[in-house]
Amino acid sequence: MKRRMLLYFGSFDPIHNGHLALAEYAVERDLADEVVLIISPQNPFKTDLLQTPEYTRYEMAEMACKGSKYPDRIKPSVIEFVLEKPSYTINTLDYLKENHGEDMEFAIITGSDIWSRFDEWKDYERILSEYKIYVYPRKGYEVEKFADRVTILEDAPFADYSSTEVRGKAERGEDITSMVPAPVAEYIAKNQLWTTAGRIVRFTSMIEGGDERASLYIERGKCYFQRNEWGKAINDFNRAKAIEPDNEEAKQLHDMVYEILSFRYKDIYNP
Repeated sequence: MKRRMLLYFGSFDPIHNGHLALAEYAVERDLADEVVLIISPQNPFKTDLLQTPEYTRYEMAEMACKGSKYPDRIKPSVIEFVLEKPSYTINTLDYLKENHGEDMEFAIITGSDIWSRFDEWKDYERILSEYKIYVYPRKGYEVEKFADRVTILEDAPFADYSSTEVRGKAERGEDITSMVPAPVAEYIAKNQLWTTAGRIVRFTSMIEGGDERASLYIERGKCYFQRNEWGKAINDFNRAKAIEPDNEEAKQLHDMVYEILSFRYKDIYNP
């Protein structure tokens, strides 16, 4: 008999208790023999620049899975890190079916928020036809599209927060220990994830590694702006303008810093 594998696709940026509760629910309801978190290296609907590096997200997911009720049945996967980019779900499914289809059967679990855009997925009709799909409810998203072709998990555990909210709290220095597993909270704090200082370190590392995108300088400049480090901010906005002379955001931010500096200069010397 084939082993049943439930594929849980997502950014997991970061993984939180809601993700883990859902995976445990799937095991307890016998939806699969194993739940695998397929961590996306780059979500086509999100800007890669603002997404946490893939292996950082994987490390957090690994910590969370090891601390789950079923560490031998809930695991993260890096499969999409090594497949051709961009990472389309159908490509991952085809790879798994071709290489493991004789021993395993695959199903998908996803949230109603993601499902609301399912018809934008590559080859979505083929996914619907070839795979069993479970959809769990998310706040503010009713399952309307293809509702008769999926299994809606009405009794699935419901988390009233998202990864976006976790990141926001971490950025503001607020307590996130009720939202993520303890090892993940410690990892986030240790690595200053989503703090201004942490983002500066990350963007600087990318720039020094040879990445010369204007967007990188703009984002780092915004971080300096938030810290009132005007000289560094304006240098980054100038660099972004040099790379992309028509970049309106870089120009506007550059001018904004100059206005602030001009105002402060006048305030100091014309009391």
